[in-house]
Amino acid sequence: MSSWVAAANPRGGATDSECAHLGSVADVQPSTTEGCEDCLREGTRWLHLRECLECGHIGCCDNSPRKHATAHFHATQHPIIRSFEPGEDWAWCYPDELFLVPA
Repeated sequence: MSSWVAAANPRGGATDSECAHLGSVADVQPSTTEGCEDCLREGTRWLHLRECLECGHIGCCDNSPRKHATAHFHATQHPIIRSFEPGEDWAWCYPDELFLVPA
C-alpha cells in the first residue's frame, strides 16, 4: 500500500493542508484493466482512468462524458482516487479537495 501526502490545492498551488481521509486508502486491486468499468458496461467512451483507493473501482475522469469516477465517489463516499494512467503518480481527495503525491 502506498503512502500519500498532500501536495497542492485544486488550483495547483502549494498547501500546508493535510488529507483527513488517508486512513481509507487500502491495498486495492483494479476492478478491470480494460478501461472504465461503467463505460465498458454502457458501451460509452472515456478519456482518462481513475482508480478508487478504497475499493479498486476503475472509472473515467471528469473530462470524460460520463464522469464515472466522480459518480462513484458520490454513490459510495470513497474519498480518494488515483490516476490510472501510465506514467502518472498522483491522487485526489474529493472531500478535502487536495492533490496527493506518494510519500
